[in-house]
Amino acid sequence: MALTKAVIVRVDRPEMAPIPVMFNPPHYDLSKTNQFAEISVPGLATAVLQFVSGNATNLSMELFFDTTEAGEDVRRLTAPIVTLTEPDPFSKAPPQLLLLWGSLAFPCVLVGIQQRFDYFNASGLPLRATLRAEFKGHESAGAAPFAGVAPFEQATRYVAALGETLQAVAAQVYGDARRWRDIARANSIDDPRAIDAGRVFQIPRLP
Repeated sequence: MALTKAVIVRVDRPEMAPIPVMFNPPHYDLSKTNQFAEISVPGLATAVLQFVSGNATNLSMELFFDTTEAGEDVRRLTAPIVTLTEPDPFSKAPPQLLLLWGSLAFPCVLVGIQQRFDYFNASGLPLRATLRAEFKGHESAGAAPFAGVAPFEQATRYVAALGETLQAVAAQVYGDARRWRDIARANSIDDPRAIDAGRVFQIPRLP
C-alpha cells in the first residue's frame, strides 16, 4: 500500500492543484503559547498573572527534495512551496493554506522558510535540498471554510479530507448525502469515489 503524501492546498485559489511534498517529513512540531500580563499588587511579593489572549498554533517541519537521479535543478520542486511566503497579487496578503497529511488538517499561512542546498552536480546545479518550513495556524473569518468545520450556509468551497467520498461531502455541506450529484455536476466529476485528499470543490448553492 502506497504511503499517503502530505499536500499543501491553496484554499484561496481553488483552481490550483495541491502541492505535494516529495518525501513525507520524518516528524513535525506543534507549539502553542498564551500571553499573560503581570499586574503588581501592593503588599504581594510577586505579581499577579492575568490572561490576555492565546496565540496561534505554530507547526514546523522539514521537507526533503532530491533530484540526483533525474539530474534536474531541485529548485524546480522547491519553488512552489517557497513562493507561498509571497503576497498574492490580488489579495495583497499571503496565501491561505491547508496542510493535509493523514489525520492532520491544519489551516494556516506559511510564515517562514529556510532553504539548505547540500548536493550539486559538476556545474554547480543544486540537486538536493531541505526546506525548514514554519506554518502559523489561523481561523480567518474571511477565509474559505475548511472540510468538516463550517456549515453549508457559509460554504462556497470545500477541501476533501483523506478517505472522503463525494457522498460524504454532500452529507457534510448539505446534510443530505443524496445531493452528491449537484457537487459532481459543478466540478465535472464522473466517479464520486475518486476523490483525492486536498481536492477543493466548488459547492453550488441550492435553490
